[in-house]
Amino acid sequence: MRDAEIIAADWGTSHLRVWGLKGDTVVHEAASDQGMGQLSRDGFEPTLLALIADWLPEGQVTPVIICGMAGSRQGWVEAPYRAVPCLPLGGLLAQAPCRDLRLAVHIVQGLQQAKPADVIRGEETQVAGFLAQNPGWDGVICLPGTHSKWVHVSAGEVVSFQTFLTGEMFALLSEQSVLRHSVAGWTEDGFAEGVAQGMERPERLMARLFGLRAEALLDGLAADMARARLSGLLIGAELAAAKPYWLGQRVAVIGAAPLAQHYAQALGTLSAPVSTHDAIAMTLAGLAAARTLLPPEEPPCVN
Repeated sequence: MRDAEIIAADWGTSHLRVWGLKGDTVVHEAASDQGMGQLSRDGFEPTLLALIADWLPEGQVTPVIICGMAGSRQGWVEAPYRAVPCLPLGGLLAQAPCRDLRLAVHIVQGLQQAKPADVIRGEETQVAGFLAQNPGWDGVICLPGTHSKWVHVSAGEVVSFQTFLTGEMFALLSEQSVLRHSVAGWTEDGFAEGVAQGMERPERLMARLFGLRAEALLDGLAADMARARLSGLLIGAELAAAKPYWLGQRVAVIGAAPLAQHYAQALGTLSAPVSTHDAIAMTLAGLAAARTLLPPEEPPCVN
C-alpha cells in the first residue's frame, strides 16, 4: 500500500473520517463511528491509529490535520477559538499529545462570536474549502446538520454566524417525544406544507408540533406525511429566524444529501439564489488548505 504524506481527518461528535493524501491525491480513506462523544481523552490516539497505522511510512513523522470536535474541551486537546471577523482558517494549529513517534497531530481552531454568543467547530474548515474553490465569493453559507450554521462571508472573511438546534430537535422529537408514535417515512408534499407553515407563523411552532399528534389520532394523518411536515415546520421556523442572513444574498448550502437538498428546496420557494455543495468535498478541500498552517518542520508529538 502507498504511504501517505499527510493525514487529514474530520472528527465529529458521532463520527470520524480520515484520508491519506499524497500530494493532492487521496490514496487512502477510512471511517469510524468512534466520534468524540464515545471517547475519553486517552482514546483518541488508539482510535486514529486503528484506521491509519498501515498508511504511515516508517522512520519519519507524518503530519495529521484534524478539524471538528477533537478540538473541543472534551476532545483530544482543546483548540482555542478565534474571534470573528476573521479568515475561516488562521492562527496556530493546536498540537495534540500522542505517544506514537510517527505522528505529529494538529487540530484546527474553531471560531467564536461575542454577540450573540456562538461558536463553530469543523464548519470553518468547510467554509475555507468552499472559498478555496470559489475565490472572491461573497454571500451566506448554510451548513445544515445536527446544529445548522448560517455564515456570512465577505472579502474572504467570516463576518458573523448563527447556529440553530434544528437537526437535534428533529431527532429528539421524532425519536423520543410523544410524536415518535406518529412519524415515519417521508413525503415531499408534507415537507413543503411544513415549510410554508413554519415560515408563515413561526410563533405557532409549538402548537403546530402537537397538532401532528392530534391529527394522527383524530384524522388519520399518515406517518410519512407527519414526519415530513415535522421536518418542514422546524426548517421553516429556522428560515424565518435566519431571514436577516439569506434575504437578498446568494446562499451556498454545504451538506449531505438529502438534507442539503431539502434546505435548497425550501430556500428556492423564497426566490433565494441557492447552490448545493457536498460537505465531504468541502471538508477535504478545507483540510488541504490548512496545510499552509503547519509548522515548517514536523517534530514528533510529545507525551
